[in-house]
Amino acid sequence: MAFIGIRAGLRRRVLKLSPPALLASFYLVVVLTGGVLLMTPWAQTGAVGPLDALFTSTSAVTVTGLTVVDTGTDFTLFGQAVLLVLMQLGGLGLVTFAVFVLASLGVPVGLGQRLMLREDLNQSSIGDLLQLVKTLFSVALGCELAGAVLLAFVFVPDHGWAEGLWAALFHAVSAFNNAGFSLWPTSLMTYAVSPIVNLVVPLLFITGGLGFVVLNDLYTKRRWRAITLHSKIMLTFTLALILWSWPTFAVLEWTNPQTLGAYPNWWERVTISWFQAVTPRTAGFNTIVTGEMEDATALMTMTLMLIGAGSTSTAGGIKVTTFAVLLLGTIAFFRRSSELHLFGRSLGVDEVMKVLALTVVSMLIVLVAIFVVSTTHDGPFLRLVFEICSAFGTVGLTMGATPELDTLGRCVVMAVMFLGRVGPLTLGFFLATHAAARVRYPPGRVFLG
Repeated sequence: MAFIGIRAGLRRRVLKLSPPALLASFYLVVVLTGGVLLMTPWAQTGAVGPLDALFTSTSAVTVTGLTVVDTGTDFTLFGQAVLLVLMQLGGLGLVTFAVFVLASLGVPVGLGQRLMLREDLNQSSIGDLLQLVKTLFSVALGCELAGAVLLAFVFVPDHGWAEGLWAALFHAVSAFNNAGFSLWPTSLMTYAVSPIVNLVVPLLFITGGLGFVVLNDLYTKRRWRAITLHSKIMLTFTLALILWSWPTFAVLEWTNPQTLGAYPNWWERVTISWFQAVTPRTAGFNTIVTGEMEDATALMTMTLMLIGAGSTSTAGGIKVTTFAVLLLGTIAFFRRSSELHLFGRSLGVDEVMKVLALTVVSMLIVLVAIFVVSTTHDGPFLRLVFEICSAFGTVGLTMGATPELDTLGRCVVMAVMFLGRVGPLTLGFFLATHAAARVRYPPGRVFLG
C-alpha cells in the first residue's frame, strides 16, 4: 500500500509539471540511463570512467557528437548500439518516439501527450501532430536506410561485410540525426574525397536539419506557392548559407598546407570545401583536421554552428529562421518599416521580440560557459570558444580542447549541450504563452546608440 501511495504521489507531481519541464525531465532520464548502460562491462572495453560515460551519453542524446573517448575502440558493439539508440531518441525526440509507439499499438493519445509532443516539435497547435509524427518517422527511417545502403558500397570493401554494414548503418543514423558520432578517431578524413560519402552524408544531415515541418510540407504540398512561410524561409536561407560558406571556406583554406593545401587536385579541394562548409550546420563530421584551420575559418565555422539548422529538426543552434528574422528585422529598422515582409507575408514586432529573447538567452549561455571554463583551462582561447560554440549548437566539431578539459570543464560542456538541445524548446514555450498586462504605465524614452 505504501508503494502504491508513493507511486500515486509521484504521478501527481509529474503531471503538475509544465510540458517543457516534463520534456526536459525525460531527456535527463534518458541521459542518465544511457550513462549507466555505457558504464556496464558489456558496453565498454574497460577504459571508460563514470564521468566519461555520462559525457558520451549526454552528447548522444543531445545529438552533439563531442567525445572524450574513442567510440570505435573504447565501446563494444553493444555500447555502440546503445549510442545509436540514444542518437535516434535524441534526434527524433523522446516524446515523438513514445507517441509513435503508442499510436502504432492502437493506444489513444491524450491531450497531455499531445501537449508534450507539441513542445517537442515546436508547434503552435495540436491538430495535425500525429500525422506529422508519422511523416517524421517515414522520412527518417527511409533516409537512414537509403543512406546505409549507399554508404555500404564504400565501407564494406574497406572493412568487410559485418563491420562495413554496421559502420554504414551507424554513420547513416548519426548523419541524419545530426549527431556527428563516428566509429573512427579521424571521423571521415579517410573518405575526404570519396564521391559517395561527400554526397550521401551531407544530404542526410541537411535533410534532417531542414526540420520535419519542411519535409512534411514538401511531401504533402509539393508546390512552392503552397508551402508555408516557415518552409520558404528555411529552404531559401539554407541555400543562401551554403552558397556563402562553400566558396568562403575554399578561399580561406585553399593554400593552407594542413587542410586544403595538402590536396594537389583542385576538384578534391572543392569537394572537401563543400563538406566542411555544410557540416558546421550541427552535423559534426569532419574530413580535415579542424584544429589546423585558419583563425578566420574557425570564426566562420563558429558562426555557422551558432546559427544551426531548422526548427523541429534533429539539429541545434538558434535556428535558421531565428537568424533570418534577425537579419530581416535589422533591414526593416534601417528602412524605417514597422513590419517585416517576405514571400507575400508579414511578421510583426511580436515575432522580432521573440527572436531577440531567444538569441540573447542563447548568447548569455555561451558567454557564461566560456567564462567558467576559461577559469580552469589553460589552452588556446580560440579553441576553447570553438568547443563551447560546438556544444551549444549541438554540432560536435572539435579543435581538440574537449578531451583536455578537467571535471568542471566537462560538466559545463555537458550542461551547455543539454541546454542547446532542450533550452530553445523550453524558451519557446514561455514565448508562446501570452499574459495580458493588468497594469499599464505611461510610455518612457531611452536613448540608444
